[in-house]
Amino acid sequence: MKENLRYNDIPDDPKNNGFTGSGQAESQGAQDEPSMPAEPVRTVKKVSKGRKAVQEVLGGDYLSREWVTGNLSYILYLALLAMIYIANTYSTEKKFKSIERTKSELEELRYRYITTKSELMFKCRQSEISKRAIIQGLKEAKMPPYKILYSGGSPDPKKK
Repeated sequence: MKENLRYNDIPDDPKNNGFTGSGQAESQGAQDEPSMPAEPVRTVKKVSKGRKAVQEVLGGDYLSREWVTGNLSYILYLALLAMIYIANTYSTEKKFKSIERTKSELEELRYRYITTKSELMFKCRQSEISKRAIIQGLKEAKMPPYKILYSGGSPDPKKK
């Protein structure tokens, strides 16, 4: 009857010490001798798919498969496209930063232009000009300006 035990059945025999071996000792009649206690069965850790994939890639087994070698040109094409895409992204970011820098510089120059123009408009007012003229020793004319007309003759009255 013990020969018909399944692998996961545990017999109630205290001499067996929990060992469920292959049954060779029972069939030979060596049950009377004390058997060596077996080590407890350890559970085998399952290797996760991700870890197994990493081990395959790092080990080089991944590149030797048939579908990888058959599609190597397509894989290289995809890698080239990825590198072009990354380079395009970096180039676009660099141009964007340059545009932003130019915009801020243009805004600063615009503010400077407005400030300079307002200062010039203030200095060109008649009151400001007269103040600066007085500092230099010039006097403002009391008589308004007038036109001098020339009739085409000699400006010298003695020559007539």
